[in-house]
Amino acid sequence: MTNIISREIQLVSRPNGIPTADNFALVQTELEPLQEQQVLVRNLYISVDPYMRGRMNDRKSYVPPFKLGKPLDGGAVGEVIESHAKEFKPGDVVTSNFGWREYFIASPQELHLVNREVQPLSVYLGVLGITGMTAWVGLNLVEVKAGDIIFISGAAGAVGNVAGQLAKLRGCRVIGSAGSLEKVRMLREECGFDVAFNYKTDPILEQLNLAAPDGIDVYFDNVGGETLEAALSALRVHGRIVACGSISGYNDEKPQPGPTNLFNMIAKRLTMKGLIVSDWLDRQSEFEQEVGGYFQAGKLKNQETVVTGIDRAVDAFIGLFDGKNVGKMVVKLN
Repeated sequence: MTNIISREIQLVSRPNGIPTADNFALVQTELEPLQEQQVLVRNLYISVDPYMRGRMNDRKSYVPPFKLGKPLDGGAVGEVIESHAKEFKPGDVVTSNFGWREYFIASPQELHLVNREVQPLSVYLGVLGITGMTAWVGLNLVEVKAGDIIFISGAAGAVGNVAGQLAKLRGCRVIGSAGSLEKVRMLREECGFDVAFNYKTDPILEQLNLAAPDGIDVYFDNVGGETLEAALSALRVHGRIVACGSISGYNDEKPQPGPTNLFNMIAKRLTMKGLIVSDWLDRQSEFEQEVGGYFQAGKLKNQETVVTGIDRAVDAFIGLFDGKNVGKMVVKLN
């Protein structure tokens, strides 16, 4: 096959605060000829996620930082174009971590086969992908069960809306916060949340106390900051916190002070557990069976915001920090 010219997004400078378009470059690259035990894939959809902001800083974390002048990594769904490995054939649909580019070459171990009959294929970046698995893991992490009252921040985001839907399927009372009337309506009418409120209109704790006057059992934290502080006040004795994300502080140039009411961790004998979904990949098949069953049965909705073209990937990513996504933000490649 003639060598492929692929466009990719590279990080060319480290952001200070909120990333700008100047931190990125759209670059053309020529792929090497395919070798034995290699697979050529054309991406169909790529994922942009808030956690990627942390990888743009030049410091150690739970994942290594992105390298300057190299294509960014991220979740992707693609179609096999050519294969020199017995595990895959042309036409297969696979997920990978080779996002932010149009084409790539990988070994079979770096690809995960999915069912192309499931539509839209972007669902493998949403409810049936790492996003959905993150929500599922978070609920398992603190043993969310029927009868629990759970509060989810960033509830209209990629992980939050799935966590709420799965909690409803477990028999929980679900409360969510979001940043617009449109998102609040979506949570109530489409995702089945019992209560949803706009955190921008009135104090968070005040709205949370109205939604759950006797307190909450679980807080699924995607936001951090003042929302975490409000939840610490609203949690009952022996309440549990899922520490999944903290988007309110991802672009801070200096760390913000912690909650002023952290003593509630002691007074209420609370449990707070951090979550990195990659620690749970040995249970991916269990997740796919359970959550895939819900999706196929129509019990779970895939909420997503789709933009088209790799040239719009950077804008889509930056838009995450302005709340421009409802559900999962994905980029559809031409």
